[in-house]
Amino acid sequence: MAENIYRVSFDKLEAFMRDVFVGLGVPAADAAVCAEVLITADKRGIDSHGIGRLKPIYYDRIRLGIQNPVTNFEIVREGPTTAVIDGHNGMGQVIARRAMQLAIDKAAEYGLGMTAVRNSTHYGIAGYYALMAAENEMIGITGSNARPSIAPTFGVENMLGTNPLTFAIPSDEEFPFCLDCATSVSQRGKLEVYDRAGEAIPPGWVIGRDGRSRTDTHQILRDLVNGTAALAPLGGIGETGGGYKGYGYATVVEILSAALQQGAFLKGLLGYDPDGSRRPYRLGHFFMAIDVGAFVEPAEFKKTTGDILRALRHSQTAPGCDRIYTAGEKEYLAGLERREKGVPVNPPLRQHILEMKAELGLNQYHFDFED
Repeated sequence: MAENIYRVSFDKLEAFMRDVFVGLGVPAADAAVCAEVLITADKRGIDSHGIGRLKPIYYDRIRLGIQNPVTNFEIVREGPTTAVIDGHNGMGQVIARRAMQLAIDKAAEYGLGMTAVRNSTHYGIAGYYALMAAENEMIGITGSNARPSIAPTFGVENMLGTNPLTFAIPSDEEFPFCLDCATSVSQRGKLEVYDRAGEAIPPGWVIGRDGRSRTDTHQILRDLVNGTAALAPLGGIGETGGGYKGYGYATVVEILSAALQQGAFLKGLLGYDPDGSRRPYRLGHFFMAIDVGAFVEPAEFKKTTGDILRALRHSQTAPGCDRIYTAGEKEYLAGLERREKGVPVNPPLRQHILEMKAELGLNQYHFDFED
């Protein structure tokens, strides 16, 4: 996967993405938010949700007219610790950042805050919003539904989205605990990374209509759209590896992303009308902020959290394994490495970057791979 890889600095890549969003009609301040969320994914080594998603998700959907570049953030119901928000199919990152900030503001006053969003769009890495709370000495929790791709346990039809359930918890270490992952074995963005590299995916990630595991990455990405392939829930196909647990957690996220805000769910998130024409995805999200200071002194909380994480990392390793990690640590280490080397860009991604640059006339940017 390292063949023909170029590196681009954080600053240049973020500026390019910001200007792409502006070129698509996103207001400058909102474009900066969108670019910041995407570059945060690249900084943390989450290549499935950074620059690699710019063209196939945001660029193409805005061009298709199924995502609004100008965001109308409407609070439709509000209480002291809660709010329901309609995003009117605007920019998911902008909607999500404001929704989490609202939850944080409520938690700062009352100890707890929760917001629920309907009619939103893909909001990037969920960890970005949970980490907003952790940076304010709060526990952050967020989840989002998505277009159907997971089959229920003992099923083969894609019904649930990859539905991340994400937590960020402050600690006394250099990085917070951050569990940011899908409720499927893997997710569509990871498959796209394998596809760009021309590699087959591991067995057990995807189930076909015949109930068997599939590994043909390129065709799987097409069949996820037409419904003839589905992702396996976290734990795998069937019950042997605990697949019912991932199925259950994905369902929890689906309910919290739709029922509280009366938003779309399951097949209502396909992004297609019955006649096959494209329409907005109408995603739902939820955001929770818990002020640890309402329970205990923040310094004490963070030390206990850090003690737990250090004890886990210092426990006995399995034969052949060098070390144990805790959630958020690998992303922190990836950030240190990429700060020096930049974000890796492979040939298919370079092509996307050059296409957007040419179409939007962003000639002020020059990348090494253009030589």
